[in-house]
Amino acid sequence: MSTVDVSIRHPDIPAPVAPGARSVDTARVPVTGGGASRARMVDVFTRVVLSDDREFHRRCVQFNQPSDGRPVDYLLAVGDELHDPAVLFPRLRWGGQFIYLSKDLRQVADVAQQFEQMQYVVTHAPDTLFRSILGYKLPFVPPHSHFFVARKTTLTLPKQFSDRFTYHVELTRLPSEYEGYAVLKQVPTIERVRARLSSRFPGADPAIIEKRARKFSEKIFPLFLTREAAMLKILEKHLPREYRQRVPHVIDLEQDERGYVRSLKMNWLRLGGPNLSQLEFAKQATDLLRVLHETAGVIHLDLRLDNVVLTPDGVCFVDFGSAVRVGEDIKGNPLLSTLFDELMRTSQIQKMLEKMTIAGSVTSQIMMEGYQKVDKAVDLFFLALQINAPQTNPDFRGLVHVEAGGREAKLISELTQNILKPADASNPPYKSAGDIFRGLCEVEKKLQAG
Repeated sequence: MSTVDVSIRHPDIPAPVAPGARSVDTARVPVTGGGASRARMVDVFTRVVLSDDREFHRRCVQFNQPSDGRPVDYLLAVGDELHDPAVLFPRLRWGGQFIYLSKDLRQVADVAQQFEQMQYVVTHAPDTLFRSILGYKLPFVPPHSHFFVARKTTLTLPKQFSDRFTYHVELTRLPSEYEGYAVLKQVPTIERVRARLSSRFPGADPAIIEKRARKFSEKIFPLFLTREAAMLKILEKHLPREYRQRVPHVIDLEQDERGYVRSLKMNWLRLGGPNLSQLEFAKQATDLLRVLHETAGVIHLDLRLDNVVLTPDGVCFVDFGSAVRVGEDIKGNPLLSTLFDELMRTSQIQKMLEKMTIAGSVTSQIMMEGYQKVDKAVDLFFLALQINAPQTNPDFRGLVHVEAGGREAKLISELTQNILKPADASNPPYKSAGDIFRGLCEVEKKLQAG
């Protein structure tokens, strides 16, 4: 078992700090309950173990969860405080870290094992903060201070399924010559697909479940993952330089003997960055879509909010698995034609478009032409909904400020109404992402004018 030696440190001597990082102000690290002993333990751990941790300095130095309950990058527990990996899972952002401290080394080892069983990655195995060296006591280190650190690298807990029937996705450590983590997206195993189908259709014939599982794992998923890799390479080539960091790029991939991609490694567009107003979020998302359509010639087709990420580089789009090239002949490939026909009938976006069209909430001829079709209008429709209600994505809490009932929200709502239900449905004023972006610029001018 490794240890962390603090014998050469003293509370009056600042701990070393990574180049370019600020020193850790432990007074800003919330410490609740547990008395002075807990406070000392957290203080020493922070100054010693995290003093040169670049990620810690770049992210949030607050361990306690915000009052609004949004997921965070770091959580910390001491002793008997909440340390259940399943309960903590939704409280951590993807890639977030849990830190556990205790005076009981066996307890630390047992809790670390619980986190490993829940598919967290223990990045710092159970360690000890020594209190003495060569017989000299270090009074600022609590006796018998032990800890471990675990990272949330998966999107779901073991045996859990998300609402989306999709790939196996996790964070994976990059090779030593790089820094940080990448997103690993893999075709799920037949066993995993079989379990997913069985949970969705509990009364189905096992033979049918098996046949469909094999089709998904051996044909459908590899086909779409291969297309995603190709789309990302197209974007890397055709997007203007200032937009390239706002979509994933391919780091590595593995293909089977047929040439289909089975495993795709991409850069991690990590959630975080400066807070945005609702208008700034809307402008960035629309501008990115404009460049996607008009410059790169790519239609996303799945612009749900969980495929939109906020990073220090701004609003980003991910998951290009169902994307197509503008003008691509989908009908020329029988398998693709069948799959996209089904996708255009059953996707969440198409169901929403159908529902709102029937209700009369969508009358724009441009939007209605996207019904059950591979068309730019599909992106325009869902983007109009997203910019009007970005707060419906819980990951955006604390990152996008929406003032309900405020003038900004009201003007964006009016714009959305004009996009979806214009006065002249046959000749709508908003026919492209560029039109919507210009509409948002007009909203900005009105807000500035007061």
